[in-house]
Amino acid sequence: MDRQQLLKAAKKVLDHNDRGSYTVPAEKLYPHQWMWDSCFIAIGLRHTDPRRAQKELISLLRGQWANGMLPHILFSNDRSNWKQRHEEALINPHAPNGVITSGMTQPPIMAEAVLAVGEKLNAGDRRIWYKLMFQQIVAYHQWLYDERDPHKTGLVSAIHPYETGMDSSPVWLDQLHRYAWPWWLTLLDITRLIRLSKVLRRDTHFVRPEQRTRDSEALSSFLAIRRFRKLSFSGPEYLKSSWLPVEDIGFNSILARANTCLEQIANAIGEKLPAELAANARNTVNGLEQLRDQETGLYLSRRRMDKTPIGQITIASLLPLYSGAISSDHARKLVEYIRDDQWFGSHWPIPSVPVNSLNFNPWRYWQGPVWVNTNWMIWKGLKHYGYYQEAKMLRAKTLALAARGGMSEYFNPLNGRPAGAKNFSWTAALIIDLLND
Repeated sequence: MDRQQLLKAAKKVLDHNDRGSYTVPAEKLYPHQWMWDSCFIAIGLRHTDPRRAQKELISLLRGQWANGMLPHILFSNDRSNWKQRHEEALINPHAPNGVITSGMTQPPIMAEAVLAVGEKLNAGDRRIWYKLMFQQIVAYHQWLYDERDPHKTGLVSAIHPYETGMDSSPVWLDQLHRYAWPWWLTLLDITRLIRLSKVLRRDTHFVRPEQRTRDSEALSSFLAIRRFRKLSFSGPEYLKSSWLPVEDIGFNSILARANTCLEQIANAIGEKLPAELAANARNTVNGLEQLRDQETGLYLSRRRMDKTPIGQITIASLLPLYSGAISSDHARKLVEYIRDDQWFGSHWPIPSVPVNSLNFNPWRYWQGPVWVNTNWMIWKGLKHYGYYQEAKMLRAKTLALAARGGMSEYFNPLNGRPAGAKNFSWTAALIIDLLND
């Protein structure tokens, strides 16, 4: 498939999933609007229709809470089980009227998307665009620090695996097994009665079960949401009462990059970041180094409660490259792991879990497959640190995956075969961005 054919195929997916003011990630399996999906989608749409890209991001602001939080899902009018559960229980006074949202957030990539879309506008329209979005993003970043970093360490805490976007990452499976795994769930697993929980799941109706989160893990995630819901989705209360929250290296790397993008937006419109937010942003840069393992040079997430590193290495361990906030020496060490075929250097890079991990599974969700969005972030990081040959190789391999397997949700890193949902929007959007490099 040549460049024009690939570009046409990607545009077709986005057109098919377009719902007017927003784009669903994939028909049927993901029928709502997801926050970081829409941000990635806008980054691709800016090349073909900048106005539509703007509309994609503006639509996210419909769901912004009064305290600044941007939720990870804005529910459609579809009367799905997900919507009913949240509609019945969402009692936080900051939640918006007229739109039903989840009570959690997702990686803060909004500033990156707004900045990228602005690059495709003329100077006057760019200034108007940045002014329109600036205060809402400032409010979101301030909320992250106020609610999820109450002690001002610079590292914000994610309270659930869904907030990281990497739902079944071994980092979070470790946490779920330790702190959100009741005895009866183990009993259901042993007796195989856990299979009855499939009636609560939608995803395995559309995707093969061996490519999704296991039933017991999905149920444990749901139980963790219920605990958070009982506290009316109050982050400060949950941070005090639960051992589940994590200072996630992926989330904080994306935040560090987002802070830089927000500062660029501010400079473009003659604004300054609030002093407290600027100080928090500097603390995040310093905080990333607290998550670096001195022995391996890799970055690890850690438990929020006792600051203990979680010894699970995943694709998130490489995302400090995307942050642009680490030293050149530390970046070089991460690139060595990307090159190493015993770690992340699989034939089809980059696996979401290193191939030498006991948790590696080339098919199962965030436990091994290649995702285009993480490849895209690492590609940007490689270019930032001057590793142009590695960036060129990663771009070529990522485009080849889509050319061979379509705009799939994720791919097997050993044989390149597609997995997950077909016609996945952020895959299509980021393929467009890679083609326009």
